[in-house]
Amino acid sequence: MTRLALFAGTAVLAFGISAMPALAACNGDASTETVLGAGSGAAVGGLASHSIAGAAVGGVAGGVIGNAIGHSNNREDCRREARAEERAYYRDRYHERDYWVDRYGDRHYYDDDD
Repeated sequence: MTRLALFAGTAVLAFGISAMPALAACNGDASTETVLGAGSGAAVGGLASHSIAGAAVGGVAGGVIGNAIGHSNNREDCRREARAEERAYYRDRYHERDYWVDRYGDRHYYDDDD
């Protein structure tokens, strides 16, 4: 029974750490998620099989899964950053001003003949 409790506790801890949300930069780096996945996979694989080979297999599998999760999070961060930049661009461009900008980037001022 103690082995089951130890295994369950380690699995919960490993999956909890690897599932922590993190706001990463849009830089293509997934090393943190890969390391967390490999560490948690090695812990779970070692405890499940009681051997070094099981820990190695679990570490490799966890690293691959962590890397995939890291790249998925990175893509979402890049999309979020692009949406924020686009909203800021349109907010600045179409905000009420005393001029408008044509498609060539030239400013044209409104007449004050009202």
